Amino acid sequence: MLPKDITAGESWACRFRTHALVTESGDLFDSTGTLPGTSVAAEPGVYESIGVIVRRDSEQELLELRDTVSHKHIVVGFADVWDIDRVEWVE
Repeated sequence: MLPKDITAGESWACRFRTHALVTESGDLFDSTGTLPGTSVAAEPGVYESIGVIVRRDSEQELLELRDTVSHKHIVVGFADVWDIDRVEWVE
């Protein structure tokens, strides 16, 4: 399935990759509260995870995702997502 095939009004998720600051273990670095110029235990790298699709911009080919691990909103291009599938919400 491609991002353009997603049905509006339904919950969808996908695997994604983005370039970001990552920790040595590959987790997304949380920069909350970090002052500019402060040394951090993270380096630029590729972060991969699963995200729930919040918004789709077909014109610019972008998806806004809510990362299921960090719970942060991340914007990625259509080319950086795969394994798109419906979300089954379970309580």
